[in-house]
Amino acid sequence: MHLSELSHPNELHGLSIAELEGIAHQIRERHLEVVSTSGGHLGPGLGVVELTLALYQTLDLDRDKVVWDVGHQAYPHKLITGRYNQFHTLRQQNGVAGYLKRSESRFDHFGAGHASTSISAALGMALARDQRGDDFKCVAVIGDGALTGGMALEAINHAGHLPKTRLLVVLNDNDMSISPPVGALSTHLNRMRHSKPLQFLQDNAEEAIKHLPFLHGELPTELKNLKESMKRLAVPKLGAVFEELGFTYMGPVDGHDMAAMIRTFRQAHEHEGPVLVHVATTKGKGYPYAEADQVGYHAQSAFDLTTGKAFPSSKPKPPSYSKVFGQTLVKLCELDPRVVGITAAMATGTGLDLLEKARPQQYFDVGIAEQHAVTMAAGMACGGLRPVCAIYSTFLQRAYDQLIHDVGIQKLPVTFVMDRAGIVGADGPTHQGQYDISYLRAVPNFTVMAPKDEGELQRMLVTAIHHDGPSAIRIPRGEGEGVPLMEEGWEPLQIGRGELLTDGDDLLIVAYGAMVHPALATAGLLQEKGIRAAVINARFLRPLDEALIAPMARRIGRVVTMEEGALAGGFGAAVVEALNDLEVLVPVFRIGIPDVLVDHASPDQSKRALGLTPPQMTDRILERFASIWPAVQRQALAV
Repeated sequence: MHLSELSHPNELHGLSIAELEGIAHQIRERHLEVVSTSGGHLGPGLGVVELTLALYQTLDLDRDKVVWDVGHQAYPHKLITGRYNQFHTLRQQNGVAGYLKRSESRFDHFGAGHASTSISAALGMALARDQRGDDFKCVAVIGDGALTGGMALEAINHAGHLPKTRLLVVLNDNDMSISPPVGALSTHLNRMRHSKPLQFLQDNAEEAIKHLPFLHGELPTELKNLKESMKRLAVPKLGAVFEELGFTYMGPVDGHDMAAMIRTFRQAHEHEGPVLVHVATTKGKGYPYAEADQVGYHAQSAFDLTTGKAFPSSKPKPPSYSKVFGQTLVKLCELDPRVVGITAAMATGTGLDLLEKARPQQYFDVGIAEQHAVTMAAGMACGGLRPVCAIYSTFLQRAYDQLIHDVGIQKLPVTFVMDRAGIVGADGPTHQGQYDISYLRAVPNFTVMAPKDEGELQRMLVTAIHHDGPSAIRIPRGEGEGVPLMEEGWEPLQIGRGELLTDGDDLLIVAYGAMVHPALATAGLLQEKGIRAAVINARFLRPLDEALIAPMARRIGRVVTMEEGALAGGFGAAVVEALNDLEVLVPVFRIGIPDVLVDHASPDQSKRALGLTPPQMTDRILERFASIWPAVQRQALAV
């Protein structure tokens, strides 16, 4: 059978192990072909090919439910559920999503872009099944990295107290999340895998048995897999953790041995109550470069399959905001031993890998545990440190209560650097950083800011670290504006003060963060139409520079706000509220992300779809204020 002919996962039923292995080979070929061309997540999917085929061989996917944690390891799932012929559109506008999406396929039972949700969701489905008197299987597939998340452990704790609820949890143990996993649970898994007694037995038992006199150097067929079988000596200790929590524990099983997994899954389905099957896999399996560099090949832009190297850029680019942040933080840590950096399993993505290498004693990775990261930072601040938490905007949503309860209310000097703020592109709605402006506006005692370029980022980081209270800085994905950077000696900004970049009498544009340069470009296009626009770089969301904005709004009489975030409760709303409270009652046109979910596409495509490019914003402004421009300007526009 060719993979392209597979339209329903149940068509795997009845295939031989050899046929399934042939399908596995085709999945890896297609996976590598597409990701190397258009980019995407690579290592996770390559590691679970056999796991997926073996699991689906034991399920009826017309009835049974499988929940994949995060979803970027579910590319094999997509390829065997009718999306082979569309797979080349992966993560492209109007194409196949990079994560599971309920609206995309009836086989995508639960969507997720954040980790540690699968066990809770699958348990919920199992409980709904039991309430309705149905009888189908519910399965959660979760990685050892995601298992460090508190929500996953909460779900395991709950499920273990439901001995009559049938639930299968498949632990995909590849010793990796994006960065190597950290924490006691992961350490325990590794200790069992790599313990000296177990290694000794695995390495020596086979040879010792071969040399028994009556075997004449030959190992009987039933003992040929003895070395792998030695792993089961670890089961009493490792399995005890899950058995004590109420699960039936099975494994570890080789995640690339199709027959062994099929046998194990079939046995697991026969049990009443919750079962955990421990599967040991290799992230990036089948592609040597991905196996050798499991962090670097977690996700890739387009690359050369032969060499494994990314295609070089056609022209040099400025450094990314993440890199500038990481380099600046290293310098600040060198100057002040109280400054520490914290990541939640995203060292490379946030630029904190630079700190890990340069100042490991001032670097902390808590694993996929954003809530813990925030409250730990609060505790560090209580102890006299100046912690800097670097967390993607979309992931910081998971720690909102901690932002309020543990940091904001107590006025603790913790700095949050929210990477990937705004429109991020191909990962879709779960990863767009469009809400942080809105959700941070309401948190007490916070100073919230966004730089117009990477040079201003350096000054904002210094400002936040020296501020005696909580601060947050949002930075966009990708490269900066190419402005000159300083090695050190950065001057802090005056908190709550914006800057006037250009003056004018016809229109006031107040822009925040990544929208400042597009605002200047828009002002230039308006100038060509005879409209002189003043442009303010707000710098601060809270406190807002009312002393600068309000008098200019009163004088000019027309205001436009620009932000790369949700309009609901966003930066523009803050300006409107401030002007209203000061009784500056002028028309305000807010430009930003409307009340929609931004689907997967390139950032430029998304911005065009939302009307956020300078030419589009120019046209929108002209249309909005067409009826109130002075007559002379209307005549100029007509010409």
